[in-house]
Amino acid sequence: MTDKTVLNATHRELGARMVDFGGWDMPISYGSQIEEHHAVRRDAGMFDVSHMTVVDLHGARVREFLRHLLANSVDKLKVQGKALYSCMLNEQGGVIDDLIVYFLGDEFFRVVVNAATRAKDLAWIEQQAKTFHVAMQGRPDFAMIAVQGPNARAKVIGLLHEVDRARIEKLGRFAAAAAQGPHGVALFIARTGYTGEDGFEIMVPQEQAAMLWKELAAAGVAPCGLGARDTLRLEAGMNLYGQDMDETVTPWEAGLAWTITLDEGRDFIGRKALEAQKQAGVPRAMVGLVLDDKGVLRHGQKVLTEQGEGEILSGSFAPTLNKSVAFARIPANASGNVRVDIRGREVPVRVVKFPFVRDGKPCEGI
Repeated sequence: MTDKTVLNATHRELGARMVDFGGWDMPISYGSQIEEHHAVRRDAGMFDVSHMTVVDLHGARVREFLRHLLANSVDKLKVQGKALYSCMLNEQGGVIDDLIVYFLGDEFFRVVVNAATRAKDLAWIEQQAKTFHVAMQGRPDFAMIAVQGPNARAKVIGLLHEVDRARIEKLGRFAAAAAQGPHGVALFIARTGYTGEDGFEIMVPQEQAAMLWKELAAAGVAPCGLGARDTLRLEAGMNLYGQDMDETVTPWEAGLAWTITLDEGRDFIGRKALEAQKQAGVPRAMVGLVLDDKGVLRHGQKVLTEQGEGEILSGSFAPTLNKSVAFARIPANASGNVRVDIRGREVPVRVVKFPFVRDGKPCEGI
């Protein structure tokens, strides 16, 4: 059985092309995927992300629990509403999932985890939470709409109750707050996203989601599907769980060293394995590849280096750059002559640091 978000009928009314995405019936595009991509880079687009899983955590020891559960440190969250991106690891240091956690009170945090890993994540969190007497509350009553692009915030703020506009205008990056939307609907607005553009991810009561989607469309926000979401996040250097990392890959090997906090006295799950791998030398590195010639880099293609073989993880044509880019995992010390095997043909590529695109423009050296 395929799951459907509350906006499924709305997507079908708009003529969206629907696909199975991790067991969910989701829109891949509403017409031109490239036009949707450009709408987000140049103006504002929106995505139905209601398949994501929202879980509220309550308890006197909830902060202590999250210090144990996550590789990044929730001690960075000192102001109510602030958010943190982190990996959740197994004992071997492999990535169970990547997630966002919000600090909403001394005994109240909210986490948002990926759709495809929902059952595994919830079972793992529940198992770890027992020792800390932390209560888990799933929030299937929320739908989620991501509104992204240089004009996204202004278009959303224009739909809010006037008493909330100035406050949400001032909301910092990776922070969230409650506000009243059209017709007084209660919204949870986070200044986060998965496209490399500014914008908001909005939690809205399910029964009000279709209304909000239509109000956003009327305000000039373009409906976008998962196809554009994928090319946008790849250009922005953002990992996709299951493709760029999984339980066999550590954050060191997934370009996520910046999400690891080895603070003194905090024994988080997987820490010993991470420290041991760092000391021994991380064997693989995740790098960016750019193909300047014609052709498209795709998931699963073999990467050939003087130091051994690697593999393309995420690869696609990048509409902002008008060329193909990819993430690849290759031997850590690889340098010099790097090629990709495209249907038996060895094609030279450039190894670069990602992101490929920032603030709608190509990064230096891309």
